[in-house]
Amino acid sequence: MLEQLLIFTRGGLILWTCKELGNALRGSPIDTLIRSCLLEERSGAASYNYDAPGASYTLKWTFHNELGLVFVAVYQRILHLLYVDDLLSMIKQEFSAIYDPKRTSYNDFDDIFQQLKKEAEARAEEMKKSKQLGKHVNNNLGRKQGQVQNGSVDGGSKKKSGGESGNDGGDGDKSRGRPLENGNLRNNHVGKGEVPAMVNANGKENEASKTGAFDLNKLQKFRSKAAKKTETVVNKVPKEEPNKKITKKNRVWDDSPKESKLDFTDPVSENGEQNISVVAADEGESMMDKEEIISSDSESEEEETRKDSNVDSKKKGWFSSMFQSIAGKANLQKSDLEPALKALKDGLMTKNVAEEIAEKLCESVAASLEGKRLASFTRITSTVQAAMEEALVRILTPRRSIDILRDVHAAKEQGKPYVVVFVGVNGVGKSTNLAKVAYWLLQHNVNVMMAACDTFRSGAVEQLRTHARRLQIPIFEKGYEKDPAIVAKEAIQEASRNGSDVVLVDTAGRMQDNEPLMRTLSKLIYVNSPDLVLFVGEALVGNDAVDQLSKFNQKLGDLSPSPDPRLIDGILLTKFDTIDDKVGAALSMVYISGAPVMFVGCGQSYTDLKKLNVKSIVKALLKLEVSRLMICRS
Repeated sequence: MLEQLLIFTRGGLILWTCKELGNALRGSPIDTLIRSCLLEERSGAASYNYDAPGASYTLKWTFHNELGLVFVAVYQRILHLLYVDDLLSMIKQEFSAIYDPKRTSYNDFDDIFQQLKKEAEARAEEMKKSKQLGKHVNNNLGRKQGQVQNGSVDGGSKKKSGGESGNDGGDGDKSRGRPLENGNLRNNHVGKGEVPAMVNANGKENEASKTGAFDLNKLQKFRSKAAKKTETVVNKVPKEEPNKKITKKNRVWDDSPKESKLDFTDPVSENGEQNISVVAADEGESMMDKEEIISSDSESEEEETRKDSNVDSKKKGWFSSMFQSIAGKANLQKSDLEPALKALKDGLMTKNVAEEIAEKLCESVAASLEGKRLASFTRITSTVQAAMEEALVRILTPRRSIDILRDVHAAKEQGKPYVVVFVGVNGVGKSTNLAKVAYWLLQHNVNVMMAACDTFRSGAVEQLRTHARRLQIPIFEKGYEKDPAIVAKEAIQEASRNGSDVVLVDTAGRMQDNEPLMRTLSKLIYVNSPDLVLFVGEALVGNDAVDQLSKFNQKLGDLSPSPDPRLIDGILLTKFDTIDDKVGAALSMVYISGAPVMFVGCGQSYTDLKKLNVKSIVKALLKLEVSRLMICRS
């Protein structure tokens, strides 16, 4: 049976709920549906599963986009109710007929709901009976056909045996294969499980055929003859002359001293000590604190494409397109949206968005526009693009505010350091971007300490030590082949003693399928309970971004001993300066994990770290889609 059924507006106002059901739901399935599915542009899905302690629910929903209403049904997952979809469509039709935006109470809808529920249950029961009856009829037909086939086979076998006994030529020979004068077989039917009789040129059966076996001696003779033929063929092939050995010339090294302009090592004083200067004096201000100015080049390009497409539309069918835009369309259907959505999907995929994410986004946009009335002087293509732009902004905008500087000061007031753990796959630039974050924190007068917890990769500790030396900040290290969880724990204790405000924990790179290393990472997070878990990923990846993030979260959840495991809190995108406008990896990562992009690495110096500009990302994703959509206009 149904657990709950609600009707509410997109603004969150509950208009009606079934009082007779009145079941107390465990947890908050409706709130989770709105937060994790509807607001994250996953409304194109068929259903949503919610797990609570002691209960598992399935939620189904439908929209009335013209009126801005949402209809949600909740039932226990184990029941598999068949009438829910039909019931929601009937409730949508009946409620929209009596809906008034000024009303906030619909107590008179209770009787209508009960009648609709009985009708939906009756239809589902009839469909169930018809399916069972169809299965029963098909089973009976299958049995009858089997009996008929068995009867025909038995009759044929009896006739066959009688024919064999009467047609043996009177000589008592009951062999099924009789040789003719030319060596062929007469009546040469071979029964199941029998070996065909082998007859030689004289019309006599071979002894091997009587025993039901092949003559292995002859087979070996044939093999030996074939081997001799191949040897003769190989011998006839002329032998190629062996290639002459090419001897490598010895390199002559120049004994001249090293040029000063190629010497990038740290300068050494006369006492043998390295003169290390603070990088802040050379590097300047971090790009994190600079506001990014979006150029208007993309806007001018879009205007040009619009003008060109308008000229083409006048040539193709000016009157029909203008009449549709003036008159509008009563209700948008899915078939009306498909051409524009197909162009959008292809365009997003060219910008490095994962195919699965692009398809789900288009389904969500279609669900939000289906049934909506098209306003006058508007086109379907512009409506679809506006809906997609709103969806992209909604996805890329963080659901909750993560201000690291504010959280650092809050942790400082509590007398404990703020811990950030950097995780990710191999070679994405975790250590380098950790140093960039440290440099940004130093500019805001925050005491930073590094923790070298990459005890797996050779040279990882030395690499982090070099960054710490250049930035003149302390580093906690224990060498290699140590437990990273214990090293991180001791580093946090050391930070509490020396008064460090932030501990940046560097971890070993690991592939998402490497279970031993993922188990070690899960232990590190469980033991130390960091304030922030940052996933460092490349902006170059496409479909692999979905696999990396989803499996990282899955492994961190499955391998953690805690009932409420810590997952990824934020994303740091590296190598963002190498992708031009192919920024789809940012969208794919945010969509699949729900975690915001907090930092963007865009260069090789310590200052090359900035925030993600949502507007610029959306413009880059939809930059080339204008011309595509204008071509696909209805």
